[in-house]
Amino acid sequence: QVQLVESGGGLVQPGGSLRLSCAASKFTLDGYDIGWFRQAPGKEREGVSCISHSGGATYYAESVKGRFTISRDNVKNTIYLQMNSLKPEDTAVYYCATTLGDSITVTVSTRGIPRCGFGSWGQGTQVTVSS
Repeated sequence: QVQLVESGGGLVQPGGSLRLSCAASKFTLDGYDIGWFRQAPGKEREGVSCISHSGGATYYAESVKGRFTISRDNVKNTIYLQMNSLKPEDTAVYYCATTLGDSITVTVSTRGIPRCGFGSWGQGTQVTVSS
C-alpha cells in the first residue's frame, strides 16, 4: 500500500516562504508521476505541480508558476515543494500524490493538457498565508 507523509506546512505572512516535504514508502518514486495538489475550503482540488515519470519533466499550474519549485531526492525517496512569494490565495491543504491507485482523479494540467495524474495521496498538510 502506498504511503505518503507530508510535512512542512504552517502559518506564513504574505510574501513569505515555506518548504513542503513528502516522504514516500512501500514504493519508489522513480517510475511514477509524483507531485502536489491542493484544496481550499469550498473549492475544487487544484493540481499544483508534478514531476512526470516520463523523463522527469516538471510542470506547474499557472497560478504558482515562477513562485513554486518541485524537486525530488531519489536516495531519500522524498519530494519537496519550495513555495516562495506566498499569497493569501495559496491557503489550502496541500497533498502529496502519485499515480498509483485504482483511478486517476486529480491531474496537473498546463494549457489545458493533462501532464500528470494522481490516484493516491497522503493526509495533507495545512498551509495558511495570512498577516
